Amino acid sequence: MKTSYSPSAIYVTRLDYTRLMELVRQPHPETAADLVATLERELTRAHLVDSYDILPDVVTMNSRIKLRDLHSLDELEITLVYPSAADPARHRISILSPVAVAVLGARLGDQVWWPSPEGQANYWVEAILHQPEAAGDWVS
Repeated sequence: MKTSYSPSAIYVTRLDYTRLMELVRQPHPETAADLVATLERELTRAHLVDSYDILPDVVTMNSRIKLRDLHSLDELEITLVYPSAADPARHRISILSPVAVAVLGARLGDQVWWPSPEGQANYWVEAILHQPEAAGDWVS
């Protein structure tokens, strides 16, 4: 079962790829199996780019982005983080969530969708408010 969808081409830094593949290989609860498998599929199809070469309009780990609902025009502002840093009250969303898997590697203006309790959520990437690589906030 595919739990989220991203644009046809996604871009992931080599550093994020390495860290995320380590995360995928860790034991996870059975309830997270589909989402972990979807993340792994997304990673295996990603175009890998060095951190210093990633374009500033690509959603990377620890990016803060604004999403716009395609139907209601509601907005959603989130930061993609690793599970240990997740804090939904501060809009810090774990990469092991449908929305985070859907937006990882997407570019500004891309449409993304994922399942939600209300049905399929359809958004577009309206803004990248902070991308660590563009700001020089990354570790090699």
